[in-house]
Amino acid sequence: MSTLPKLISGFTVIPVAYARSTHILYARAHLSKSQDVVYPEKRTLFLVNIPVDATDREISLFFKSCGTVERVVYNRDSRGEAEAEEETEADIETSPPLSPSPSSQDLQPRSKRKQRPTESASPSVVPFPPIPLRTLRKTGSIAHVIFLDTSSLEKALVPPTKPRPWPSSSEEPRGLAHYAALYDAQRPPLDVVKVHADTWMERFEFDLAKTKQKLAYRKGEAIVDDDGFTLVTRGGAYGQTLGGGVGVASKAFEKTSRTGSKKKKEPKEKETFYAFQKAEKQRKALLDLRKNFEADKARIDKMKGSRRFKPY
Repeated sequence: MSTLPKLISGFTVIPVAYARSTHILYARAHLSKSQDVVYPEKRTLFLVNIPVDATDREISLFFKSCGTVERVVYNRDSRGEAEAEEETEADIETSPPLSPSPSSQDLQPRSKRKQRPTESASPSVVPFPPIPLRTLRKTGSIAHVIFLDTSSLEKALVPPTKPRPWPSSSEEPRGLAHYAALYDAQRPPLDVVKVHADTWMERFEFDLAKTKQKLAYRKGEAIVDDDGFTLVTRGGAYGQTLGGGVGVASKAFEKTSRTGSKKKKEPKEKETFYAFQKAEKQRKALLDLRKNFEADKARIDKMKGSRRFKPY
């Protein structure tokens, strides 16, 4: 303990008995060039090298002997808290005044005004049950501790004579119990997973049906966007509007003035449509049959004459 210096580059060295070892905190008063609302200059303690799993409650208990801690701001959420305070003040300033009580004329029903149908509320998704876990930060992280009075800051900057024990909070698991709780949180019971999945699918189907309802159109009516353009889809030789109506020619049709489709074969006229055509067809078939019979008869006689064996 005697080897540790009390001050290093303007920082007070605060030894801490932490988990069977000595952890070193470096502290000094917060200095700001202008008036800072988030970090009051005479009430803010600037801490360096806080434990990686430190919580607000543990830091408040550690400096309880010096005074009451108003809040603790870490290096990652300091900007977000300042923006939240500015938004809160802006909301208070811009909040509308209370409206007066409605008169009897306002309470009368208005028949001329059309009432719009109320939209169905979107189903909510049942989340997994939250489990309090510590936020693990990087080694050497910083924090701003804001006290209620200036005397508390002066007491916190007094170098201690011996290491002060780091308080432990049983509300959030620590060490190996932290990772065991994280393991259990990532594997919830099956009934909890089923309820979460069912509600999530209900929300998905609701959003999908709502999207389809917005994109729905009537058959035969073209869809026109906000700028007045008609939505067109390409298909085949001609493009067609998405809802129907006027067609748009393709690029090939604009160049050649042809559709590019194959020509259809013209249907042939039926030969037996009229009665005389049927009679002529039958007469022709009979003449062809007789002609073929005479040709076959002559061919058989020729074959008989070419035989070498003559029995008589």
